[in-house]
Amino acid sequence: MKKLLILGAGTAGTMVANKLSHMLSREEWKITIVDQHETHYYQPGFLFIPFGIYGENDVIKPKRDFIPQGVEMIVSEIKLIEPEENRVRIAKDDRFLYYDFLIIATGTHPCPEETPGLTEGEWRNSIHDFYTHEGAIALAKKLRTWDGGRLVVNIMELPYKCPVAPLEFIFLADWYFHERQMRDKVELTLVTPLPGAFTKPRAAQLLGNTLEDKNINLVPEFYPERVDPERKVLVSYEDEEVPYDLLITVPVNRGADVIGISGLGDELNHVPVDKHTFLSTQFDNIFALGDAANLPTSKAGSVAHFAAEVFVENFMRYIEGQEMISSFDGHANCFIESGFGKGILIDFNYDVEPLPGKFPLPGIGPFSLLQESEMNHWGKMMFRWMYWNILLKGKEMPITAQMSMAGKWN
Repeated sequence: MKKLLILGAGTAGTMVANKLSHMLSREEWKITIVDQHETHYYQPGFLFIPFGIYGENDVIKPKRDFIPQGVEMIVSEIKLIEPEENRVRIAKDDRFLYYDFLIIATGTHPCPEETPGLTEGEWRNSIHDFYTHEGAIALAKKLRTWDGGRLVVNIMELPYKCPVAPLEFIFLADWYFHERQMRDKVELTLVTPLPGAFTKPRAAQLLGNTLEDKNINLVPEFYPERVDPERKVLVSYEDEEVPYDLLITVPVNRGADVIGISGLGDELNHVPVDKHTFLSTQFDNIFALGDAANLPTSKAGSVAHFAAEVFVENFMRYIEGQEMISSFDGHANCFIESGFGKGILIDFNYDVEPLPGKFPLPGIGPFSLLQESEMNHWGKMMFRWMYWNILLKGKEMPITAQMSMAGKWN
């Protein structure tokens, strides 16, 4: 019997387990998935917790609820991957799991300890994050009692997961403080290593004035070296300083430690793969999906979804000795909450920047690309139900994995 081992039961790992469980013969294949945590988090929901839009329990469910029948789930820390031996050592019973094919879907995670000063003394006091469940909950408590001042949202380093989330956070903060009738007491600033809030030409042309219209300051091309929590300043490598009263940070993101320990990762512990097939550049029986892979596109749930769709077809060809079709185009599709019950939608891939238009039906929508609308906001809010009930379970979504130019105005 052949053995397929999946490391990570997050978005990518769970989707692939569900899809392949229906396609691989149970008489010929044993599928095992390993994850050290029992709880599955709807990570896009972390954004809404600080503003009271979601509660802390709205974004969590047991991972086992989404693992299909016939797939073995092992809850354990992953200690080491030994690709030359086709085996993985896990902490549970200190044993080895052998495989014929390995899918790495161990994700990426924030590492605030990577930045000097970030977690020293003021962490979860005047310095917060919202990229973790506990961080979002702590920030919600902080915002409820905060009386105003300089609120700075900053990005420490690229890449990081859900690239639009910092922009969404500052838009929602603008709305939140307006609703609390204290917006005049809050100075909002976005600090980014990127050259602007919207970096692609058409997006910048159509949305470039959004921050200015909302009275949000922008500090571009700022590369943080450290935080001085006593003076409450963010310091760049060029010794530029941005003062804050409340710092909302997007810490450095890194892949799982086991990827680095096992010699399978780049400098940030993301697995180098072919960007079209997800096959490891080192080993011909290892694939990496989702945030664990070093794909040159967004580390976002939509990418994991579209990648999984393409991967499954290619994997079935691969195990049958056929040539894989290099078909994943880097498709990403993201709703951007812009506040006041509105949102923006972007749709792009490796080669095509976000363009205006209607999505998914040309001329009809109902969603508008690169344009604020209430429908885009509701699309974002409805996605949580689709995530739990359709996407994670490997069911068909009403969006093609390949990006379509239909409905876009080039």
